[in-house]
Amino acid sequence: MNRILYYSLFTCFVISFLACGHKSDSGFISIFNGKNLDGWKGDANYWSIKDGILVGEVTPETILKRNTFIIYEKEQPSNFELKLEYRISKSGNSGVNYRSEIIKDFPFALRGYQCDIDGEKRYTGQNYEEKKRTTLAYIGEKVIVKKMPDSIPFSNLRKNVKRNCWQTREVVTSLGEKKELKAYIKENDWNTIHLIVKDNRLQHFVNGVLMSDVTDLDTQNRSIKGYIGVQVHVGPPMKVEYKNIKLKSLEKRG
Repeated sequence: MNRILYYSLFTCFVISFLACGHKSDSGFISIFNGKNLDGWKGDANYWSIKDGILVGEVTPETILKRNTFIIYEKEQPSNFELKLEYRISKSGNSGVNYRSEIIKDFPFALRGYQCDIDGEKRYTGQNYEEKKRTTLAYIGEKVIVKKMPDSIPFSNLRKNVKRNCWQTREVVTSLGEKKELKAYIKENDWNTIHLIVKDNRLQHFVNGVLMSDVTDLDTQNRSIKGYIGVQVHVGPPMKVEYKNIKLKSLEKRG
């Protein structure tokens, strides 16, 4: 009788566990089919599909002069969750951009929020705003970004960026010691990224661990919607791979 009861409870536990696991991914839609680049646009010199994986690669013959992205063009989400898996070489530098705008003067360039990724785990999970306010939160920081002074126009943002960034960043709490958080990131292996982007709060998780948390109060410079894209960065030859890219809308349904 005890054995029957044990197996019954064990079966219920397994069913409940599987149901919960399925529920946690409910509402997510794949935005990369692993077969072609439907919905995505990037420079074919750097982006390809191999064995169902999106591959970004810089070779000695294709060294970059500026960062380049492959961009998901089908929508510009505002409030959403994004999940994906990545693997990056030791020398690699990449990132996942979101709520970003296309820079028309340069091909395949984005300006906006980025979940940083690198092979040496120096920046992975931090919130870096590409071509704009630069670092909003380093690894292990929960930050409030305050409104910049009205006297500083956006056209002058880049040359004032260091002063502005530290003037408006307030670290409100620590999410953990940087060394301990980095230990959760695997080298030369698959890792998961989970972004939760809702209103003015931007959370970056790596392998289920919250790495950075930003509340952006800077109404002058923040963005509320935009493109998603992944990056290969200027620097030495590198390789980054992405798979299982899934998006979930968090918009309220009327």
